[in-house]
Amino acid sequence: MSDTTTDRMHELNLYRRYFDLVAAGRKTIEVRVRYPHLADMAAGDTIRFRIKGTDETCDVRVLRVTAYPDFEALLDGEGPANVNPTASREQQLVNIRGIYPPEKEALGALAIEIELLGAQRP
Repeated sequence: MSDTTTDRMHELNLYRRYFDLVAAGRKTIEVRVRYPHLADMAAGDTIRFRIKGTDETCDVRVLRVTAYPDFEALLDGEGPANVNPTASREQQLVNIRGIYPPEKEALGALAIEIELLGAQRP
């Protein structure tokens, strides 16, 4: 009996500063709010990150998706250096909460472990 699950492609926008870290292979955990459209994301899927308004893309493979109740629990569980190796835990909380207001954080947080696919150039 074979597994008939089809790996999916997700397209997500990413800010330049985070895109550059992903493209360099330095950012291994992507943080997202637990939106319904991300509920089916799973290991084996591919994410194509795009800088909004440009043709620059970067493809990664999803290794794992872990849900957390909030951003603090996510950073504690995943390690801030995996989310953003250039910022402290406290600065990351400020940055993430600047993107997602409290009502979005209340939906829960997703840690998406990623692996860069191939040698890519913008």
